[in-house]
Amino acid sequence: MEVVGVNTADQYLKAIYLVQELENGPASTGRVAEMLDVSPASANEMIGKLEDSGLLDHEKYKGVDLTDEGIQRARDALQTYCIIERFLVEVLDVEEFRAEATQLQSVIDETVAERLDTIIDREPQCPDCFAPEADVCSLLELEADAAD
Repeated sequence: MEVVGVNTADQYLKAIYLVQELENGPASTGRVAEMLDVSPASANEMIGKLEDSGLLDHEKYKGVDLTDEGIQRARDALQTYCIIERFLVEVLDVEEFRAEATQLQSVIDETVAERLDTIIDREPQCPDCFAPEADVCSLLELEADAAD
């Protein structure tokens, strides 16, 4: 049996948060599974665990809504993801930064993220500057385009 870590839970919360933003309402489990590239059965299982933890409410056929605590955890996870993306682009000049950030998010803890944050030039409105459709900070995207 796979052990579900805090980072895995945070990745789900982040995905649910972004799907809610995109759909302007409850997140469908299918869309969450798609965003995380997991099976709908895996997504449903994890959503059940997160619901048991009080981080979200799941209503069959309606979708998933994050609780206040779930929203806070999701925003923290999104901010960590933004920090990683910005570090990969600004400091390491990584071209495939989205894929790298997704992989790194599952292994980077809060302490490392805070240290990376001291190196980068993160905007104060983070993570509200994140564009879910593009899976990137909208401000970072503008900087990347300007550099071309």
